[in-house]
Amino acid sequence: MNPQDPLSQLRDIHLPATGGFWPPAPGWWVLALLILAVLTLTVVALLRRRRRSRWRRQAILALIDLEQKAEPTPVWFARLNTLLKQAARECHPESRPQALSGGAWVDFLIATAPEGQTPERHQLEAMAHAAWMPTVQADPAEAIRFARHWLGGQKC
Repeated sequence: MNPQDPLSQLRDIHLPATGGFWPPAPGWWVLALLILAVLTLTVVALLRRRRRSRWRRQAILALIDLEQKAEPTPVWFARLNTLLKQAARECHPESRPQALSGGAWVDFLIATAPEGQTPERHQLEAMAHAAWMPTVQADPAEAIRFARHWLGGQKC
């Protein structure tokens, strides 16, 4: 260092110290709030969807139980019709399906059947009337197949 040279007495350029990672810039706070809001809305939507489809899960479990105990008796068909009416009440409350019976119940099942596969009327009539007949003419396997298809196709 030369004492006569004033430039030699100057220090080199020093950059300011970095600010560190905390506290984050305002943009990061906004991003964090947006992510939190999206996550909250997603969880709420999933919980609502799960709550709305609870009846379907319960109906399918009851249908599996009925399938394991399938027998061509009026009591069994009455339980199947009750299960379908409970599911229909959840999905179509404005139609009051729990009050339907006979031909009106069969018409309702045909009208609300999933698109693409309309069930045969005589099979549904046999299933619906089997609960009141002393001898059952309906096949439990066909009734289970229809019930599974009908439950799976309900849009609620």
